[in-house]
Amino acid sequence: MLLPFYKMNGAGNDFIVVDNRDLSIKLDAQTIEALCDRHRGIGADGLLAVEPAQHGADYRFRYYNADGGEAEMCGNGARCFGRFTAHLGDDIADRVTFETIAGTLAADMVGENVRIAMSEPNDLKLNTPTKVAGLNTAIHFVNTGVPHAVSYLPDADALDALDVFTIGRAIRRHDDFAPAGTNANFATVLSPGHIRIRTYERGVEDETLACGTGMVACALIHHLLTDAPSPIKVDVAGGDTLEIGFEKSGPQSFSNVTLTGPADFVFEGEIEI
Repeated sequence: MLLPFYKMNGAGNDFIVVDNRDLSIKLDAQTIEALCDRHRGIGADGLLAVEPAQHGADYRFRYYNADGGEAEMCGNGARCFGRFTAHLGDDIADRVTFETIAGTLAADMVGENVRIAMSEPNDLKLNTPTKVAGLNTAIHFVNTGVPHAVSYLPDADALDALDVFTIGRAIRRHDDFAPAGTNANFATVLSPGHIRIRTYERGVEDETLACGTGMVACALIHHLLTDAPSPIKVDVAGGDTLEIGFEKSGPQSFSNVTLTGPADFVFEGEIEI
């Protein structure tokens, strides 16, 4: 069977996108993992499938990590999904809505960027008791659609020198976050309201060039630790700067959380599966 696909990237976080509105495409975890393999497949951090909505939105968003496991949400993937589905009609849409496991989201086309209205974060915990070898700073936690641990390092040099793979994997599989595990983010403050981050992604099981829900997690923790106002700028390993907007709705709660950044088409093709 030949599978038509598109390749997209959001701030360096790259995705395979398939149009499955007729539900004719059946992909198991092993096939998705093979498609995402960077040596023997197309290569991607994950796969996005467009399916028909079930609860009144324009589309249904399905996201699978590179290991083939389905995840609740992906911020960079959601921007790419929004850009892709905006082009599916006769005219390019200014806004699309889509259903995810984490709730119904909206994507607005803002020039060359896409702004995603994110789900409300939950389960926020500052200064958790979690400790891992090689990291001497506090680990915070928040679920921004998927679980994220966040640790702030003292400066950019410390962030550059950090062994993200080893320490990120230790946090991702720590007993404190069992059984589902967590993503692990490491950040530093460049100036008030402007941070830089590195992320170890669960499911990819490695550092990625960007993680949208991780950016949101780091930005919200930055606000709580420093009172930096919305919007907060976030530099990612892929070289892009994105923007996180939010409103404070309680001492440790937020509403109207948005993620704005690029979502680019790379190429399209077909592959035998």
